[in-house]
Amino acid sequence: MTIRPRNQLDFNWPDPPLNIVLVEPEIPQNTGNIARLCAATGTVLNLIEPLGFQLTDKHVKRAGLDYWDAVEIRKFPNLVTFQEKTSAIRKLYFSTSGTQSYTEAEYQPGDCLVFGSEGHGLPLELLEANPDDVYNIPMRLENVRSLNIANCASIVLYEALRQINPSYE
Repeated sequence: MTIRPRNQLDFNWPDPPLNIVLVEPEIPQNTGNIARLCAATGTVLNLIEPLGFQLTDKHVKRAGLDYWDAVEIRKFPNLVTFQEKTSAIRKLYFSTSGTQSYTEAEYQPGDCLVFGSEGHGLPLELLEANPDDVYNIPMRLENVRSLNIANCASIVLYEALRQINPSYE
């Protein structure tokens, strides 16, 4: 078996790092995939309980492969505690109820990119309290209710990284 060469691209990773926030995630494989994304980009993974699984779940571990040691994970018992402990950090919310495209956000190092649970999305009261900070990913809603959360996190995170590191374009 031949080993394929891999190339580390020059990239100025944001400092402080970006944060992905999952509010009450339900599907372990999605969280595992997002953890791997966080490992690949130096992004902090924030998990808001209750979780629909244990972090020791074999499906979470399998999806994250052997990258778990490279992920900084912060857990919060609920959304209120998260908001209190991160009050100084800017938050951008992603929902199918957003009226602005995710490409219109002006991302900054340290931002929290907040995603809701797979089955329920973000709480309506949170979205209504932050209407200027709610973004959407274009999709044909006549065909689907939403995109997979791991796909959404990838799309948004790499747009944020692209904007923060304009020399990469």
